[in-house]
Amino acid sequence: MSEEEIKTTTFESLGLGERTLKAVKAKGFEEPSEIQAACIPLLLKEGTEVVGQAQTGTGKTAAFALPILETVSEEDKSVQALILTPTRELALQVSEEINSLKGERKTEVTPIYGGASMEIQLKKLKRGVQIVVGTPGRILDHIKRGTLNLDKLVFMVLDEADEMLDMGFIEDIEEVLKNVPETRRMLMFSATIPPQIQKLAETFMKNPTLIRTQKSDAATPQADQIYFEVKEADKIEALTRIIDRDPDFYGVIFCRTKLQCDEIGHKLQARGYDAEALHGDLSQRERETILRKMKERVIRILVATDVAARGLDIQDLTHVINYSLPSDPEIYIHRVGRTGRAGKEGTAITFITPSEARRFSYIKKASKSEIRKEEIPTPKEVVERRRELIKEELFASLDKDGKEEYSAIAEDLLSDKDPVEVLSSVLSLFYKDALDESQYKDISVGKKKERTKKKSNAETSYSDRKKEDRERPYDKIKTPSMDDEGLTRLFIARGRNDGLTKRGLADVLIDQAGVKNEDIRDIQVMEDFSFINAPYDAAEHILRVFGKSRNGEKPIITKARKDDKPKKKNTESSQKKETASKPKREKSSPEKKKEKKTRDYLAEEAEFLEYQRSWNEEREKKTKGRKAKASSSKKSSSKPKAKSKRGRK
Repeated sequence: MSEEEIKTTTFESLGLGERTLKAVKAKGFEEPSEIQAACIPLLLKEGTEVVGQAQTGTGKTAAFALPILETVSEEDKSVQALILTPTRELALQVSEEINSLKGERKTEVTPIYGGASMEIQLKKLKRGVQIVVGTPGRILDHIKRGTLNLDKLVFMVLDEADEMLDMGFIEDIEEVLKNVPETRRMLMFSATIPPQIQKLAETFMKNPTLIRTQKSDAATPQADQIYFEVKEADKIEALTRIIDRDPDFYGVIFCRTKLQCDEIGHKLQARGYDAEALHGDLSQRERETILRKMKERVIRILVATDVAARGLDIQDLTHVINYSLPSDPEIYIHRVGRTGRAGKEGTAITFITPSEARRFSYIKKASKSEIRKEEIPTPKEVVERRRELIKEELFASLDKDGKEEYSAIAEDLLSDKDPVEVLSSVLSLFYKDALDESQYKDISVGKKKERTKKKSNAETSYSDRKKEDRERPYDKIKTPSMDDEGLTRLFIARGRNDGLTKRGLADVLIDQAGVKNEDIRDIQVMEDFSFINAPYDAAEHILRVFGKSRNGEKPIITKARKDDKPKKKNTESSQKKETASKPKREKSSPEKKKEKKTRDYLAEEAEFLEYQRSWNEEREKKTKGRKAKASSSKKSSSKPKAKSKRGRK
């Protein structure tokens, strides 16, 4: 892939038509972003294919949407552009963005995704659309049904390609790409360019041009980045103080799991805040309703998981709160990039627990962000701030007209009462307990925590401390615990020999366990067994469904051991050869323990495989029995039935 130099320019000089420039101006765009300035002129040239690397919020949707709108024919009702996105929310968001950019054009744009009415989608496709935006699964479903004709496709776009790969859509994407004409032009946009993306480009693209935006875009310097050190149990209290301190708070609170997302949303609602939770367990109608309420500012607080918030374009956010520390710097950058856009100021706040200090240091260093530490506001500081805001609000109200209807009541109240007492009563009735410091709970911070930490270090041996120093910050992410709400590794006693695929395994878990696609990560399918990673709550639910012993046999899915690795097992002959080739020496105690663990693991795995074979044999017997029973019932039904002497009961 060749790499293109990026030069800042104006929309007028990019080669766009008058109708497009008029729509861009109406949208409020003044000058193109880096990714737009680089992509648009290239895509207006016939036959050019592009791989664009840019972060969320850099305007990459317009970078491919504007050239597509310039190129597709309004008269031809065939599908001429297909855009794949990882989530339903992003599909809806991209289609809305393209509709807002088409201006006076009669080009039809429609989102196609799971969870929405299939009948409505079929009607739209039958009526004719030029641009389709959808998720890989539903698009592939329409292709197989024959309801999505791609014979005249001009543009094939993969948006957030790295996210689609992380979510296990690679097989669906490849299947879709095999069903589009070779004459189409392919565009791919991604925040990162991992080896899988490069391989995909080499396989399905023809000498694409690689465009990278400057890394400064990702760090979002407009956002004021702050972190607070706080215990897990005190996070909700710290959050409410931050919200109460700023009456114009309009932000997104990021949580790592759906369970935590719901919990925080309910707690905020119980305290009287206009908040809603957004995650994968909601229906599409519920998601759309919540997003509409957020955009219209009916609510001002959105509690969301990273996957559910992927691709959301909510303008003018004042705050982004990292309630849970993200697992890597890329996710941190994506979160922070949602505030402080278009030259406006915003605030990004991160909560750090004592156990997350090392991981946060790694994120801070890798993201190259200046994040300053602050102390959580005290109840007195919050109340003092609210007192000033109430006075400002009242002084502003005094300058407004239209209070005559209350004048008579005011005169009656002040005729025989102290004015201060009257006004205090009115303020108490209106603002209730806004100035009551007792509504805030204590947060345990200070030197006591430092002394405890120092004591624990003193009790730790030198070798243990050296081992901890050698650990990389991201190693802790890969060995999660319930406290950190990380990922749990699961062992599945099925593999390729059973006809299992990554997509097939994900579908079974989604259908049978009721988990969401985004919960199933890092799927590894081996010959006779498989592994997956899942968030703690999703993993526990999977184990409840599949982890039960049947007829005294081992369960199909169990928690993987820490030393489980998807590697080929040594055969007995290869082990003998390896033993013979090495000089014999007395094994040390650690080596004996390691050998015992390996033997235990192989024995346990053999038990799983034996159970797997017996399970398959039992299933075949039951299938044959059902078929034999069905055939015998057909034969008996063909003979005349003898009348029963007993009659009907």
